[in-house]
Amino acid sequence: MDSGKPAVILSDRFLLTSRRKPPQMQTCDTLISAGWCIPVEPHPGVLADHAVAITDGRIVDLLPADEAQEKYDAGVHVERPGHVLIPGLVNAHTHAAMTLLRGIADDLPLERWLKEAIWPVEARWAGAEMVRDGTRLAIAEMLLSGCTCFSDQYFFPEIVAETASEMYMRAMVGTPVIEFRTAWAESSSECLTKGADLVHDPYADHPLVSSCFVPHSISSVSDDAFRELRVMADQLDKRVQIHLHESAREVAESVAQTGKRPVDRLDEFGLLNASLMAVHAVHLNDDEIDRFAAVGVSVEHCPRSNLKLADGIARVQDMLDAGITVGLGTDSAASNNVLEMPGEMRTAALLAKTKANDAAALPAAAALRMATLEGARTIGLDHCIGSLEPGKWADLACIDLGYINSQPVYDPLSQLVYTVQPNQVSDVWVAGRQQVENGALTQIDQADILRRASEWHGRIAGSANQEST
Repeated sequence: MDSGKPAVILSDRFLLTSRRKPPQMQTCDTLISAGWCIPVEPHPGVLADHAVAITDGRIVDLLPADEAQEKYDAGVHVERPGHVLIPGLVNAHTHAAMTLLRGIADDLPLERWLKEAIWPVEARWAGAEMVRDGTRLAIAEMLLSGCTCFSDQYFFPEIVAETASEMYMRAMVGTPVIEFRTAWAESSSECLTKGADLVHDPYADHPLVSSCFVPHSISSVSDDAFRELRVMADQLDKRVQIHLHESAREVAESVAQTGKRPVDRLDEFGLLNASLMAVHAVHLNDDEIDRFAAVGVSVEHCPRSNLKLADGIARVQDMLDAGITVGLGTDSAASNNVLEMPGEMRTAALLAKTKANDAAALPAAAALRMATLEGARTIGLDHCIGSLEPGKWADLACIDLGYINSQPVYDPLSQLVYTVQPNQVSDVWVAGRQQVENGALTQIDQADILRRASEWHGRIAGSANQEST
Protein backbone atom coordinates (compact mmCIF):
# COMPACT_ATOMS: atom_id res chain seq x y z
CA MET A 1 0.00 0.00 0.00
CA ASP A 2 2.78 2.39 0.90
CA SER A 3 4.44 1.84 -2.43
CA GLY A 4 1.41 3.35 -4.20
CA LYS A 5 1.43 6.69 -2.36
CA PRO A 6 4.16 8.37 -4.41
CA ALA A 7 2.29 7.60 -7.65
CA VAL A 8 -0.88 9.20 -6.31
CA ILE A 9 1.00 12.27 -5.15
CA LEU A 10 2.71 12.65 -8.50
CA SER A 11 -0.62 12.25 -10.26
CA ASP A 12 -2.19 14.98 -8.13
CA ARG A 13 0.69 17.30 -8.87
CA PHE A 14 0.31 16.65 -12.57
CA LEU A 15 -3.37 17.43 -12.45
CA LEU A 16 -2.80 20.65 -10.56
CA THR A 17 -0.13 21.74 -13.01
CA SER A 18 -2.22 20.90 -16.04
CA ARG A 19 -5.13 23.00 -14.76
CA ARG A 20 -2.99 26.05 -13.99
CA LYS A 21 -3.59 28.98 -16.34
CA PRO A 22 -0.62 30.51 -18.10
CA PRO A 23 0.69 33.57 -16.25
CA GLN A 24 -0.52 36.95 -17.44
CA MET A 25 1.98 38.98 -19.46
CA GLN A 26 3.64 41.91 -17.74
CA THR A 27 3.83 45.30 -19.35
CA CYS A 28 7.00 47.29 -19.98
CA ASP A 29 7.70 50.49 -21.85
CA THR A 30 10.45 49.14 -24.10
CA LEU A 31 11.83 45.70 -24.90
CA ILE A 32 15.19 45.52 -26.69
CA SER A 33 16.17 42.17 -28.19
CA ALA A 34 19.70 41.74 -29.49
CA GLY A 35 21.85 39.03 -31.01
CA TRP A 36 24.17 39.39 -28.05
CA CYS A 37 24.07 41.19 -24.70
CA ILE A 38 27.14 41.99 -22.60
CA PRO A 39 25.85 43.00 -19.16
CA VAL A 40 29.35 43.54 -17.59
CA GLU A 41 27.71 42.77 -14.24
CA PRO A 42 26.46 40.42 -12.87
CA HIS A 43 27.34 38.39 -16.01
CA PRO A 44 30.82 39.39 -17.26
CA GLY A 45 30.56 37.42 -20.51
CA VAL A 46 28.38 37.37 -23.62
CA LEU A 47 24.72 36.31 -23.53
CA ALA A 48 23.38 35.22 -26.93
CA ASP A 49 19.84 36.17 -28.00
CA HIS A 50 18.88 38.11 -24.89
CA ALA A 51 16.60 41.06 -24.20
CA VAL A 52 16.40 43.99 -21.81
CA ALA A 53 13.03 45.21 -20.52
CA ILE A 54 12.68 48.87 -19.54
CA THR A 55 10.01 50.66 -17.52
CA ASP A 56 10.07 54.26 -16.29
CA GLY A 57 13.59 54.70 -17.60
CA ARG A 58 15.06 51.80 -15.63
CA ILE A 59 16.04 48.24 -16.45
CA VAL A 60 13.51 45.81 -15.00
CA ASP A 61 14.72 42.53 -16.51
CA LEU A 62 17.45 40.82 -18.51
CA LEU A 63 16.43 37.47 -19.94
CA PRO A 64 16.51 35.25 -23.06
CA ALA A 65 14.74 36.92 -25.97
CA ASP A 66 12.20 34.13 -26.51
CA GLU A 67 11.23 34.20 -22.84
CA ALA A 68 10.97 37.98 -22.95
CA GLN A 69 8.39 37.88 -25.73
CA GLU A 70 6.27 35.48 -23.69
CA LYS A 71 6.66 37.47 -20.48
CA TYR A 72 6.36 41.11 -21.61
CA ASP A 73 3.79 43.11 -23.50
CA ALA A 74 6.03 45.99 -24.59
CA GLY A 75 4.94 49.42 -25.72
CA VAL A 76 7.93 49.41 -28.08
CA HIS A 77 9.85 46.33 -29.18
CA VAL A 78 13.25 46.99 -30.76
CA GLU A 79 14.82 43.95 -32.45
CA ARG A 80 18.51 44.00 -33.33
CA PRO A 81 19.51 40.40 -34.25
CA GLY A 82 22.99 41.18 -35.61
CA HIS A 83 23.87 43.68 -32.91
CA VAL A 84 25.47 43.63 -29.47
CA LEU A 85 23.73 45.45 -26.61
CA ILE A 86 25.98 46.93 -23.92
CA PRO A 87 25.78 49.47 -21.09
CA GLY A 88 26.16 53.01 -22.37
CA LEU A 89 29.82 54.05 -22.55
CA VAL A 90 31.09 56.43 -19.86
CA ASN A 91 33.53 59.19 -20.84
CA ALA A 92 35.13 59.71 -17.44
CA HIS A 93 37.06 62.86 -18.39
CA THR A 94 36.58 65.48 -21.05
CA HIS A 95 36.29 69.21 -21.68
CA ALA A 96 33.15 69.33 -23.82
CA ALA A 97 33.21 72.99 -24.83
CA MET A 98 36.72 72.61 -26.25
CA THR A 99 35.23 70.59 -29.10
CA LEU A 100 35.02 73.95 -30.88
CA LEU A 101 38.84 74.02 -30.73
CA ARG A 102 39.27 70.67 -32.48
CA GLY A 103 42.39 70.79 -34.66
CA ILE A 104 43.31 74.36 -33.81
CA ALA A 105 46.75 73.53 -32.41
CA ASP A 106 47.87 70.07 -33.41
CA ASP A 107 51.35 68.57 -33.13
CA LEU A 108 52.54 70.65 -30.19
CA PRO A 109 53.84 69.37 -26.83
CA LEU A 110 51.61 69.94 -23.80
CA GLU A 111 53.17 73.11 -22.39
CA ARG A 112 53.39 74.89 -25.77
CA TRP A 113 49.95 73.61 -26.74
CA LEU A 114 48.44 75.21 -23.64
CA LYS A 115 50.42 78.45 -23.39
CA GLU A 116 50.82 79.37 -27.06
CA ALA A 117 47.55 78.13 -28.52
CA ILE A 118 44.75 77.06 -26.19
CA TRP A 119 44.93 79.62 -23.40
CA PRO A 120 45.11 82.66 -25.72
CA VAL A 121 42.04 81.45 -27.65
CA GLU A 122 40.16 80.75 -24.43
CA ALA A 123 41.10 84.16 -23.06
CA ARG A 124 39.33 85.78 -26.00
CA TRP A 125 36.43 83.43 -26.66
CA ALA A 126 35.57 81.41 -23.55
CA GLY A 127 32.10 82.48 -22.44
CA ALA A 128 28.60 81.19 -21.91
CA GLU A 129 27.79 81.13 -25.63
CA MET A 130 30.92 79.19 -26.58
CA VAL A 131 30.42 76.72 -23.74
CA ARG A 132 26.80 76.09 -24.71
CA ASP A 133 27.53 75.54 -28.41
CA GLY A 134 30.67 73.50 -27.78
CA THR A 135 28.91 71.30 -25.26
CA ARG A 136 26.01 70.69 -27.65
CA LEU A 137 28.47 69.65 -30.36
CA ALA A 138 30.28 67.35 -27.94
CA ILE A 139 27.10 65.70 -26.64
CA ALA A 140 25.92 64.98 -30.18
CA GLU A 141 29.27 63.37 -31.04
CA MET A 142 29.34 61.30 -27.87
CA LEU A 143 25.78 60.03 -28.27
CA LEU A 144 26.39 58.98 -31.86
CA SER A 145 29.36 56.89 -30.72
CA GLY A 146 27.56 55.11 -27.88
CA CYS A 147 28.44 57.33 -24.94
CA THR A 148 25.62 58.05 -22.49
CA CYS A 149 27.50 59.82 -19.69
CA PHE A 150 30.42 62.22 -19.54
CA SER A 151 32.43 63.86 -16.78
CA ASP A 152 33.22 67.44 -17.70
CA GLN A 153 35.78 69.99 -16.59
CA TYR A 154 35.47 73.54 -17.93
CA PHE A 155 34.43 77.11 -17.29
CA PHE A 156 30.75 78.05 -16.96
CA PRO A 157 29.76 74.67 -15.50
CA GLU A 158 26.22 75.91 -14.95
CA ILE A 159 25.88 76.14 -18.74
CA VAL A 160 27.26 72.62 -19.14
CA ALA A 161 24.75 71.33 -16.58
CA GLU A 162 21.87 73.16 -18.20
CA THR A 163 22.81 71.93 -21.67
CA ALA A 164 23.20 68.32 -20.58
CA SER A 165 19.80 68.45 -18.90
CA GLU A 166 18.14 70.01 -21.95
CA MET A 167 19.68 67.44 -24.31
CA TYR A 168 18.87 64.56 -21.95
CA MET A 169 22.46 63.45 -21.49
CA ARG A 170 23.90 62.15 -18.24
CA ALA A 171 26.75 64.29 -16.94
CA MET A 172 29.07 64.70 -14.00
CA VAL A 173 29.70 68.44 -14.14
CA GLY A 174 32.90 69.66 -12.55
CA THR A 175 33.10 73.16 -11.12
CA PRO A 176 36.59 74.55 -11.82
CA VAL A 177 38.94 75.80 -9.13
CA ILE A 178 41.74 78.00 -10.50
CA GLU A 179 43.80 80.57 -8.62
CA PHE A 180 44.05 83.19 -11.35
CA ARG A 181 41.33 85.26 -13.03
CA THR A 182 39.29 83.52 -15.74
CA ALA A 183 36.26 84.38 -17.82
CA TRP A 184 34.13 82.65 -15.19
CA ALA A 185 35.59 83.80 -11.87
CA GLU A 186 38.12 86.20 -10.39
CA SER A 187 39.75 83.82 -7.92
CA SER A 188 39.71 80.32 -6.47
CA SER A 189 37.43 81.48 -3.64
CA GLU A 190 34.90 82.81 -6.12
CA CYS A 191 35.17 79.52 -8.05
CA LEU A 192 34.21 77.60 -4.94
CA THR A 193 31.33 79.92 -4.08
CA LYS A 194 29.92 80.03 -7.62
CA GLY A 195 30.27 76.28 -7.98
CA ALA A 196 28.19 75.69 -4.87
CA ASP A 197 25.55 78.29 -5.74
CA LEU A 198 25.16 77.60 -9.46
CA VAL A 199 25.74 73.85 -9.79
CA HIS A 200 26.13 71.81 -6.62
CA ASP A 201 23.01 73.05 -4.84
CA PRO A 202 20.61 73.43 -7.84
CA TYR A 203 21.44 69.98 -9.23
CA ALA A 204 21.71 68.09 -5.94
CA ASP A 205 18.75 65.85 -6.76
CA HIS A 206 18.74 65.95 -10.54
CA PRO A 207 18.16 62.57 -12.25
CA LEU A 208 20.77 63.18 -14.98
CA VAL A 209 23.22 65.79 -13.68
CA SER A 210 25.58 65.36 -10.75
CA SER A 211 28.60 67.45 -9.81
CA CYS A 212 32.11 67.49 -8.43
CA PHE A 213 34.97 69.96 -7.83
CA VAL A 214 37.76 70.17 -10.41
CA PRO A 215 40.92 72.00 -9.40
CA HIS A 216 42.80 72.18 -12.69
CA SER A 217 46.22 71.03 -11.49
CA ILE A 218 48.60 71.19 -8.57
CA SER A 219 50.31 74.28 -10.03
CA SER A 220 47.17 76.33 -10.71
CA VAL A 221 45.73 76.27 -7.17
CA SER A 222 47.29 77.73 -4.01
CA ASP A 223 47.83 75.81 -0.81
CA ASP A 224 45.16 77.84 0.97
CA ALA A 225 42.68 77.20 -1.85
CA PHE A 226 43.32 73.46 -1.66
CA ARG A 227 42.60 73.55 2.07
CA GLU A 228 39.40 75.52 1.47
CA LEU A 229 38.43 73.08 -1.26
CA ARG A 230 38.91 70.12 1.07
CA VAL A 231 36.54 71.64 3.65
CA MET A 232 33.85 72.49 1.10
CA ALA A 233 34.09 69.10 -0.65
CA ASP A 234 33.62 67.37 2.69
CA GLN A 235 30.69 69.61 3.62
CA LEU A 236 28.89 69.03 0.32
CA ASP A 237 30.01 65.38 0.03
CA LYS A 238 31.49 65.98 -3.43
CA ARG A 239 34.24 64.18 -5.29
CA VAL A 240 37.35 65.99 -6.52
CA GLN A 241 38.86 65.56 -9.98
CA ILE A 242 42.31 66.90 -10.89
CA HIS A 243 44.90 66.57 -13.67
CA LEU A 244 47.66 64.75 -11.81
CA HIS A 245 51.10 63.49 -12.88
CA GLU A 246 50.11 64.07 -16.50
CA SER A 247 53.62 64.93 -17.67
CA ALA A 248 57.14 64.33 -16.40
CA ARG A 249 57.66 68.09 -16.50
CA GLU A 250 54.75 68.65 -14.09
CA VAL A 251 56.34 66.30 -11.56
CA ALA A 252 59.84 67.75 -12.00
CA GLU A 253 58.64 71.35 -11.56
CA SER A 254 56.72 70.46 -8.40
CA VAL A 255 59.83 68.84 -6.91
CA ALA A 256 62.00 71.81 -7.92
CA GLN A 257 59.61 74.39 -6.46
CA THR A 258 58.37 72.62 -3.33
CA GLY A 259 60.62 69.61 -2.82
CA LYS A 260 57.55 67.40 -3.13
CA ARG A 261 55.85 65.41 -5.88
CA PRO A 262 52.26 66.46 -6.69
CA VAL A 263 50.78 63.36 -5.01
CA ASP A 264 52.59 64.24 -1.79
CA ARG A 265 51.23 67.79 -1.86
CA LEU A 266 47.66 66.57 -2.28
CA ASP A 267 48.20 64.21 0.63
CA GLU A 268 49.25 67.16 2.79
CA PHE A 269 45.95 68.89 2.02
CA GLY A 270 43.95 65.79 2.98
CA LEU A 271 42.80 65.22 -0.60
CA LEU A 272 44.43 61.86 -1.18
CA ASN A 273 41.36 59.79 -0.40
CA ALA A 274 38.54 57.73 -1.93
CA SER A 275 36.85 60.87 -3.28
CA LEU A 276 39.82 61.81 -5.46
CA MET A 277 39.73 61.23 -9.22
CA ALA A 278 43.23 61.46 -10.68
CA VAL A 279 43.15 62.31 -14.39
CA HIS A 280 45.97 60.90 -16.54
CA ALA A 281 48.24 59.60 -13.72
CA VAL A 282 50.88 58.75 -16.30
CA HIS A 283 53.93 59.26 -14.11
CA LEU A 284 53.23 57.31 -10.92
CA ASN A 285 55.95 55.39 -9.13
CA ASP A 286 55.46 52.10 -7.28
CA ASP A 287 54.88 53.81 -3.94
CA GLU A 288 52.22 56.13 -5.37
CA ILE A 289 50.37 53.24 -6.98
CA ASP A 290 50.33 51.44 -3.64
CA ARG A 291 49.09 54.58 -1.87
CA PHE A 292 46.32 55.09 -4.42
CA ALA A 293 45.19 51.53 -3.89
CA ALA A 294 45.35 51.79 -0.10
CA VAL A 295 43.11 54.87 0.17
CA GLY A 296 40.84 54.25 -2.83
CA VAL A 297 41.94 56.97 -5.27
CA SER A 298 40.52 56.28 -8.74
CA VAL A 299 42.23 57.02 -12.06
CA GLU A 300 40.76 58.38 -15.29
CA HIS A 301 42.96 57.15 -18.10
CA CYS A 302 43.08 59.17 -21.35
CA PRO A 303 45.34 57.11 -23.63
CA ARG A 304 44.97 58.91 -26.97
CA SER A 305 45.36 62.39 -25.52
CA ASN A 306 48.46 61.23 -23.65
CA LEU A 307 49.87 59.80 -26.87
CA LYS A 308 49.14 62.86 -28.98
CA LEU A 309 50.72 65.26 -26.47
CA ALA A 310 53.62 62.83 -25.93
CA ASP A 311 52.98 62.70 -22.19
CA GLY A 312 53.79 59.00 -21.92
CA ILE A 313 51.99 55.69 -21.36
CA ALA A 314 50.30 55.09 -18.02
CA ARG A 315 50.97 51.89 -16.04
CA VAL A 316 47.39 50.71 -16.35
CA GLN A 317 47.93 47.00 -15.78
CA ASP A 318 50.03 47.74 -12.68
CA MET A 319 47.20 49.93 -11.37
CA LEU A 320 44.62 47.23 -12.02
CA ASP A 321 46.82 44.58 -10.39
CA ALA A 322 47.06 46.83 -7.31
CA GLY A 323 43.25 47.10 -7.13
CA ILE A 324 42.87 50.69 -8.36
CA THR A 325 39.64 51.60 -10.14
CA VAL A 326 40.53 52.86 -13.63
CA GLY A 327 38.04 54.47 -16.00
CA LEU A 328 38.49 55.77 -19.53
CA GLY A 329 38.23 59.31 -20.82
CA THR A 330 38.83 61.01 -24.12
CA ASP A 331 40.10 64.31 -22.74
CA SER A 332 39.14 67.17 -25.06
CA ALA A 333 38.65 67.12 -28.82
CA ALA A 334 41.41 69.74 -28.90
CA SER A 335 43.94 67.14 -27.75
CA ASN A 336 42.48 63.82 -28.95
CA ASN A 337 40.88 64.86 -31.54
CA VAL A 338 37.66 62.86 -31.18
CA LEU A 339 35.29 62.05 -28.34
CA GLU A 340 34.39 58.50 -29.38
CA MET A 341 34.90 55.82 -26.76
CA PRO A 342 35.18 52.64 -28.93
CA GLY A 343 38.54 53.84 -30.21
CA GLU A 344 39.59 54.79 -26.69
CA MET A 345 38.94 51.21 -25.54
CA ARG A 346 41.02 49.77 -28.35
CA THR A 347 43.92 52.17 -27.77
CA ALA A 348 43.89 51.53 -24.03
CA ALA A 349 44.04 47.77 -24.54
CA LEU A 350 46.87 47.94 -27.07
CA LEU A 351 48.93 50.40 -25.02
CA ALA A 352 48.54 48.35 -21.85
CA LYS A 353 49.91 45.29 -23.62
CA THR A 354 52.90 47.23 -24.91
CA LYS A 355 53.60 48.89 -21.55
CA ALA A 356 53.39 45.58 -19.66
CA ASN A 357 55.19 43.65 -22.43
CA ASP A 358 52.38 41.13 -22.09
CA ALA A 359 49.77 40.31 -24.74
CA ALA A 360 47.41 39.17 -21.98
CA ALA A 361 47.40 42.59 -20.28
CA LEU A 362 44.09 44.47 -20.30
CA PRO A 363 42.02 41.93 -22.23
CA ALA A 364 38.88 42.94 -24.10
CA ALA A 365 36.54 42.30 -21.16
CA ALA A 366 38.63 44.54 -18.90
CA ALA A 367 38.74 47.31 -21.53
CA LEU A 368 34.94 47.26 -21.87
CA ARG A 369 34.61 47.27 -18.10
CA MET A 370 36.86 50.36 -17.90
CA ALA A 371 34.64 52.11 -20.46
CA THR A 372 31.42 51.27 -18.61
CA LEU A 373 31.18 50.14 -14.99
CA GLU A 374 34.65 51.22 -13.85
CA GLY A 375 34.22 54.59 -15.51
CA ALA A 376 30.92 54.95 -13.67
CA ARG A 377 32.67 53.93 -10.45
CA THR A 378 35.37 56.59 -10.81
CA ILE A 379 32.70 59.31 -10.88
CA GLY A 380 30.58 57.73 -8.16
CA LEU A 381 27.68 56.59 -10.36
CA ASP A 382 28.23 52.82 -10.44
CA HIS A 383 25.17 52.31 -8.24
CA CYS A 384 22.91 53.51 -11.03
CA ILE A 385 24.69 53.03 -14.41
CA GLY A 386 27.51 51.03 -16.00
CA SER A 387 25.95 47.56 -16.25
CA LEU A 388 22.78 45.86 -17.44
CA GLU A 389 21.34 45.15 -14.00
CA PRO A 390 17.68 45.47 -12.99
CA GLY A 391 17.12 48.67 -11.05
CA LYS A 392 19.77 50.68 -12.86
CA TRP A 393 18.99 53.44 -15.32
CA ALA A 394 18.51 52.18 -18.87
CA ASP A 395 21.61 53.84 -20.32
CA LEU A 396 22.32 51.52 -23.24
CA ALA A 397 24.12 51.33 -26.57
CA CYS A 398 23.52 48.92 -29.43
CA ILE A 399 26.33 48.23 -31.92
CA ASP A 400 25.95 46.63 -35.36
CA LEU A 401 28.52 43.87 -35.91
CA GLY A 402 27.31 43.28 -39.45
CA TYR A 403 29.90 45.64 -40.95
CA ILE A 404 32.71 44.19 -43.07
CA ASN A 405 35.38 45.21 -40.57
CA SER A 406 33.65 43.22 -37.80
CA GLN A 407 33.07 39.99 -39.75
CA PRO A 408 33.17 37.12 -39.06
CA VAL A 409 32.07 37.25 -35.43
CA TYR A 410 33.78 34.54 -33.37
CA ASP A 411 33.74 36.56 -30.15
CA PRO A 412 31.39 39.58 -29.97
CA LEU A 413 33.30 40.99 -27.01
CA SER A 414 36.61 40.96 -28.86
CA GLN A 415 34.99 42.48 -31.94
CA LEU A 416 33.51 45.23 -29.81
CA VAL A 417 36.91 46.29 -28.49
CA TYR A 418 39.24 45.55 -31.40
CA THR A 419 37.19 46.21 -34.57
CA VAL A 420 34.21 48.48 -33.95
CA GLN A 421 34.12 51.99 -35.39
CA PRO A 422 31.81 54.70 -34.00
CA ASN A 423 29.54 54.63 -37.07
CA GLN A 424 28.56 51.07 -36.11
CA VAL A 425 26.57 52.40 -33.14
CA SER A 426 22.97 51.97 -34.21
CA ASP A 427 20.92 52.88 -31.14
CA VAL A 428 21.45 54.70 -27.85
CA TRP A 429 19.16 55.16 -24.86
CA VAL A 430 19.63 57.49 -21.89
CA ALA A 431 17.39 56.68 -18.94
CA GLY A 432 15.14 54.77 -21.33
CA ARG A 433 14.76 57.59 -23.85
CA GLN A 434 16.03 56.67 -27.32
CA GLN A 435 18.51 59.33 -28.36
CA VAL A 436 19.94 57.52 -31.39
CA GLU A 437 17.92 55.30 -33.74
CA ASN A 438 19.46 53.53 -36.72
CA GLY A 439 22.54 55.72 -36.44
CA ALA A 440 20.70 59.06 -36.38
CA LEU A 441 19.97 61.51 -33.56
CA THR A 442 16.29 61.49 -32.64
CA GLN A 443 15.96 64.40 -30.21
CA ILE A 444 18.68 66.79 -31.34
CA ASP A 445 18.79 69.22 -34.25
CA GLN A 446 22.03 68.12 -35.90
CA ALA A 447 21.81 70.74 -38.65
CA ASP A 448 21.66 73.56 -36.09
CA ILE A 449 24.64 72.17 -34.20
CA LEU A 450 26.68 72.01 -37.40
CA ARG A 451 25.63 75.54 -38.36
CA ARG A 452 26.77 76.91 -35.00
CA ALA A 453 30.07 75.03 -35.22
CA SER A 454 30.69 76.60 -38.63
CA GLU A 455 29.96 80.05 -37.24
CA TRP A 456 32.45 79.52 -34.43
CA HIS A 457 35.08 78.39 -36.90
CA GLY A 458 34.61 81.66 -38.74
CA ARG A 459 35.00 83.72 -35.58
CA ILE A 460 38.01 81.91 -34.16
CA ALA A 461 39.87 81.43 -37.43
CA GLY A 462 39.14 85.00 -38.44
CA SER A 463 40.57 86.43 -35.23
CA ALA A 464 43.66 84.24 -35.55
CA ASN A 465 44.26 85.50 -39.08
CA GLN A 466 43.89 89.11 -37.96
CA GLU A 467 46.42 88.63 -35.17
CA SER A 468 48.91 86.98 -37.51
CA THR A 469 48.81 89.96 -39.85
